[in-house]
Amino acid sequence: MKLRTRLFLMLLAVSTTAMTAVAAENSNDELATVKERELEEVRERISELKQSMDKSAAERDRLTGELQEIEIAISEQRMRITEIEREQRYTQNKKQALDADLAAREAHLDRESGELAAQVRAAYMSGSQEKIKLLLNQQDPATLGRLMAYYRYLNDYRAGNIEAVMEEIRKLDALRSQIAAEEARLAALSKSRYDELGRLNRSQEERQSLLASLKSKLANEGQEVSRLAAQEQDLTRLIAELTTILSDYPISSEDPFSKHKGRLTWPVAGTLVHDFGQPRAGSDIKWNGVVLAAPRGREVRAVYHGRIAFADWLAGMGLLVIVDHGEGYMTLYGYNETILKNAGDWVAPGDVIATVGDSGGQQQASVYFELRQGTKPIDPRKWITRRPGG
Repeated sequence: MKLRTRLFLMLLAVSTTAMTAVAAENSNDELATVKERELEEVRERISELKQSMDKSAAERDRLTGELQEIEIAISEQRMRITEIEREQRYTQNKKQALDADLAAREAHLDRESGELAAQVRAAYMSGSQEKIKLLLNQQDPATLGRLMAYYRYLNDYRAGNIEAVMEEIRKLDALRSQIAAEEARLAALSKSRYDELGRLNRSQEERQSLLASLKSKLANEGQEVSRLAAQEQDLTRLIAELTTILSDYPISSEDPFSKHKGRLTWPVAGTLVHDFGQPRAGSDIKWNGVVLAAPRGREVRAVYHGRIAFADWLAGMGLLVIVDHGEGYMTLYGYNETILKNAGDWVAPGDVIATVGDSGGQQQASVYFELRQGTKPIDPRKWITRRPGG
C-alpha cells in the first residue's frame, strides 16, 4: 500500500512539473507576442511622427525632400553593394575550396589509376589464361586451393580499384559542375555590382547638383541661419515626441546610464571638426554636439546599452540614429552613410549601429554625435573619455 502511495505521489509530482513547464512556456509565448505587438505599435507611432515631420519639411523646402530621396537611395545602393561584395567573398572562398578539393581528388585519381595500370600490366605479363595455368602447374591440391583463393582476392581487389577510379571520375565531374556554377555566380555578382555602382555614381552626381542648387538658393535668400534654426526645432520636437512615445515602454537597468559619466567610449575614431558650444554659420546658433571626421564606411558604435528610438533620415541630420538609454538620456548619431538597426532594436556598448557618411547635405564624411537629457543638449566630453577600442 505504501508503495502504491509513493508511486502515486511521484506520478503526481511529475505531472505537476510538466503542467507547470507547459504553463510557463505558454506564458513566455504570450509575453513574447505582447512584446512584439508593443514593439510594432512603437514603430507605427514613430513612423507617423516621421511622416508628419517630412510633410512639414517639404512645405518649408522642396529641395530638402529631394535631398532625402536621393540620400536614402544612395544608402540603399551602398547597402546592396556591400551585400553583393559579401556574397562575392563567400562565393570566391567556396570556389577556392572546390578548386582545392578538385586538385586533391585529381591527385588521388592519378594514384588509383597508376595502381590499376600496374595491376593490368602484371596481369598481361602473366598471360590471359591465369586460372588454367594455375590448374595445370600445381600438383598439391592444398597449394592449388590457396592459390585460387589468392587469385579471387586479387580479382576482387582489381574490381574494387576499378570502381574506386570510376567513383573518383564521377566526383570530379560533379566538382567541375559545381565550380562552373560558382564561376557563373561570380560573373553574375560582378555584373550586379558594376550595375549598382553605375546607379550609385548617377545618384551621387544628382546629389552634387542638388547640393549646388541648395547652396545657391540659401546664399541668394540669406536663409542659412533660419534653416539651421528650423532644423534645430525639428530635432527638439522629434526628441520630445519620442520621449512621450517611449514613456510607456521605460528602460530598466541595474546599471543606469548616469553612473557611467566620464567612462564611456566615443562612437567612432575620428578628428574633431566642430565642438560642443561652438557657433554655427557665424550666428547665435551653437553646436549641440560634436562632429568627428572619419573615413566613409567606418563603423559607428553605440556608446551604451539602450533601445533604438529612431533610425531614419532627418533634415540637417541626414541618416540619423537615436538611442534611448533610460533616465531621459538619449544619444544621437547623424550624417551616417547607412543605418544598420531598426527602431525598437536593443543595443549594447560597442554594437555597430551605422557607418560613417555625409548624408544631410554634408561636404565631407563625418559623424555628428550628441547627448541629451530630455530635450537639453549636454557636453559629451564630460561623459565620454575613452577612445574607440580603449
